[in-house]
Amino acid sequence: MSAPYQVIAAELRRRIETGELRPGDRVPSTRALVRDFGVAMATATKALQTLQQERLVHAAPGVGTVVGPPPRARRTEAGSRDGDLSQDEVVRTGIAIADSDGLAALSMRRIATELGVSTMALYRYVGGKDALVARMVDAAIGEFPLGEVPEDWRDAVTLVARTHWAAYKKHLWLASAISLSRPQLVPRLLPHTDAVLRALRGFDKGAALSTIISLFAYVRGIALVMESEAQAEQDTGVTADEWATHQTDQLAVLIAAGNLTAFRELLADGFDFDYDLDQLFEFGLDIFLDGLAARLR
Repeated sequence: MSAPYQVIAAELRRRIETGELRPGDRVPSTRALVRDFGVAMATATKALQTLQQERLVHAAPGVGTVVGPPPRARRTEAGSRDGDLSQDEVVRTGIAIADSDGLAALSMRRIATELGVSTMALYRYVGGKDALVARMVDAAIGEFPLGEVPEDWRDAVTLVARTHWAAYKKHLWLASAISLSRPQLVPRLLPHTDAVLRALRGFDKGAALSTIISLFAYVRGIALVMESEAQAEQDTGVTADEWATHQTDQLAVLIAAGNLTAFRELLADGFDFDYDLDQLFEFGLDIFLDGLAARLR
């Protein structure tokens, strides 16, 4: 009997060989495979790695895993390619994998398979996995330069917060890759912190740092909700609105049983809340800034 990862790989291989999936087509992500085949993330990852080793698929930056051999494999002759790499290529491949399948699917072995090199060769360019992730964060943040920072403190803080939100929306793995308790030294992220520090010159130093940490934690926290919701939707095929609709009857029972009068008033008259994370982000940011304004008076 074939192992589960082999069953998945065989099915995807069949789709490629029959033309159901053509060169350049995106293949199901690991999250989609977890949902469709009812397997663990590691199993789905191994299935894609099997096809990558066969040069049937590769990770394409900004797209996901697609049909066809990796570009490096197409343009070089067979044999070792360990010396024919660049740090940027390794980082961009890592970002492509994380964008497609999440940070959990990222490994040095998978990147090596994508690039057609030995795993050990990668360490000469990016060090270990932690160093690679830090460089991925730096590259992802670098896609969103601040530009000219406004003089007004509120506009400056808003610019930084919205810039981070945009980066988190494009790269869903980014929020979980950034640490607030042990922050990585990310060159392209430091100017963002500096911009907020300059905007908060009216605060004492301790309050300014506390404000920066709170601001970054707020934006990152909402982004983590976005990441988990995207994964839940891929795993279940159910949107957040559909999930909420399915919970309506059970919620009504719990409200009645607990005599939760405020909940009952909230849901009266068919009230329907639009759970939009962009709107929630802006609402929370306004509250945060209003609180800062009160402190500055």
